[in-house]
Amino acid sequence: MSANSPIILALDTKDLDTAKSWISATNASISVYKVGLEFFLKFGAVGLRELKSSGDFQVFLDLKLHDIPNTVAGAVASVKDLGPKFLTVHASGGSEMIRSASDAAPEVSITAVTILTSLSDENVSEIGFAKGAKESAIKLAILAKNSGARSIVCSPFEANEVRNVVGPEIEIITPGVRPSGGDFGDQKRVMSPVEAIAAGANYLVIGRPITDLAKISPSEMSDGAARILDSLK
Repeated sequence: MSANSPIILALDTKDLDTAKSWISATNASISVYKVGLEFFLKFGAVGLRELKSSGDFQVFLDLKLHDIPNTVAGAVASVKDLGPKFLTVHASGGSEMIRSASDAAPEVSITAVTILTSLSDENVSEIGFAKGAKESAIKLAILAKNSGARSIVCSPFEANEVRNVVGPEIEIITPGVRPSGGDFGDQKRVMSPVEAIAAGANYLVIGRPITDLAKISPSEMSDGAARILDSLK
């Protein structure tokens, strides 16, 4: 695997063999894979362990936990033995919830999700935030850092400002990353990989621009991941 790769490939599939094939095709360029609700709700811990047996990589467990502090702490304790590198909680759950998650798994990078990249300023206002997406994400990032989060998820458009307020020790992960000319899909705040890294991101979550290439061939998928990685060197 490429140990220094900033790419996190999203394994957004409900098929275990498909997820394994994606890992096999891209593991030379990618060292962290995102397992989200779609996969985890179907296969659970057993599926994740089986997945991890198929390659040398780390897991970004994207469960976006959001509940009362005691419940979130219990959920974190339930999955920490799976050894995720990153485990997401919603920053909007508040300082006590984030702190409880962090305390429940000191060895895991509890990762606070600020504002979803599928939300526009209008959507954020509809939900009830007083400020727009960028201002809200920055405020949530500060809250998360002060509450023990060790990494932050924000759109690349907030990455520079978030970096300025959380400092160099917090890792920033940005979804909403698409190669130039790529389809935005359901993302609304999008940058290219090069732009996102320049803005301050440590890791880039990328899914369909790479996984859709599997429809052509595994080698095309491998080449697509390698091209993105090479563009960042």
